[in-house]
Amino acid sequence: MTVSAPVSALTPTSRVLAWCLHLLFFGLLALATGRAVTDGLPHAGMTTAAAAACGLVYAAGPLLPRVRASRRAAAVWLACTGVGWLLLLSLSADAVWVAFPLYFLQLHLLSRWAGPAAVAATALAAITAFAAHQHSFSLTMAIGPALGGAVAVAVVRGYQALYRESEQRRRLIEELTATRADLAQAQHTAGVFAERERLAREIHDTLAQGLSSIQLLLRAAERALPAKPEAATRYVGQARQAAVDNLAEARRFVAALTPPALEDSSLAGALERLCTTTSARHRIIARFHLTGTPLPLPTAYEVALLRITQSALANTVRHAHAATAEVTLSYLGDHVAVDIVDDGSGFDPARLPAPAQDGGFGLASMRARMRALGGTLTVESAVGQGTALAAQLPLPPPADSEPEARL
Repeated sequence: MTVSAPVSALTPTSRVLAWCLHLLFFGLLALATGRAVTDGLPHAGMTTAAAAACGLVYAAGPLLPRVRASRRAAAVWLACTGVGWLLLLSLSADAVWVAFPLYFLQLHLLSRWAGPAAVAATALAAITAFAAHQHSFSLTMAIGPALGGAVAVAVVRGYQALYRESEQRRRLIEELTATRADLAQAQHTAGVFAERERLAREIHDTLAQGLSSIQLLLRAAERALPAKPEAATRYVGQARQAAVDNLAEARRFVAALTPPALEDSSLAGALERLCTTTSARHRIIARFHLTGTPLPLPTAYEVALLRITQSALANTVRHAHAATAEVTLSYLGDHVAVDIVDDGSGFDPARLPAPAQDGGFGLASMRARMRALGGTLTVESAVGQGTALAAQLPLPPPADSEPEARL
C-alpha cells in the first residue's frame, strides 16, 4: 500500500486503493465522533479527543520514512494505531466499524501468518467491546466483525495471488525480451561472420588465384626476355586479360552476383572454358569431360562447383608442377560431382599447412563451401603420385516426383 510501503517484500497497491482506505478510515472516525456529539452521549469530548489522537497516529504513518523502509517500524506504527482505536472503542460502540480498514492494514503490513492472527484479535476485540456497550451478547453481534475479517482476508489473499501471477508474467516477458535481443545480436554476429567468410572464400578463389596466375605469367614473360620477345608479349597479354577477368570477378562478388563465367553459360560450358584458359596461360594441359545428362542446378551449386574447380586448378598450376589435369563434371542420378585429377608431385594430406600459412586456406574454403550446401569434399594424394579431388553435392528431387513420394 502507498500508506506505508515498508519493504520490498510487501505487495504494492495502487494509489487509488490507498486513498480509498484513507478515506474509509477517517470517514469511520468522523462517524463515531459525529454520533457521539449529535446524540449527546456521555464522554463525547473524550470520544472526540480519542478519535483525533487515533487519526493523527494513522496520518503520521505515511509521512515517516522508517515506516516506509522497515517492516518492524510499520508493525510498531500499526500497533500504536490499534491502541488508539481500542481507546476510542472503549468510549464509543460506533468505533467498531473502524476495525474493517484495520483488517486491510494488518494483512498488508504483517507477515503471512501474523496478519490473519491480528485480524482475528481485532475482530474479537470489536465483538467484545460492542457486547460490553450493549450489556449483552448474541451471536448476531459477532457476525459483522467476523464476516468483515473473513472478507478482508479473502480479498487481500486474492489480490496478492493475482499480483504474484502478474509479476511472474512480467518477469517472463522481460526474459523473453532479453532473449530476443540476445538472439538478434547473435544472429547479427553470425551474419557478420558468414559475410566475412564469404568474402574470404571469394577473395581466395578469385583475386588471390588471379593474382597468382598474373604473377606466374609475368615471370614467364621475364624469363622469355630478351631472347623471345614474341612469347613475352603473349605472356603479358595473357596477364592483362587475367587482370581484366579478375576485376570483373571482384565487382561481382562484392555485389554478391553470379560469376561472369556463369552469366550466359551452363556450368559445363564454364568449366570447359576454364580448362581452355588454364591450358593457354600455363604450361599444363587441362581437359574437360562431361558424363551423364546435364540437369539445371541451383545457382549456389554452380557457383560452388565453379569456384572449387578454379581453386583446384590454380593450386595444381602453382604447386603441383603437373603436365596434365582432368576435370570431370558428372551427373549421377541423385547427385552431381566435379573431379579434378592431376599427375603432379602430390602431397601428404596429413601434413597440410595451417590456413594462415602459405595459402593453406584453399582446401578449408572448399570444404566450407561443400558443408554449407550439404555436400562432401574428398582429397586423395600422395607424394609423387598426383592428386585427386572430388566435390559432390546432392541433387534436389524433381518437382514431378514429389506427389508420388507422398502417396
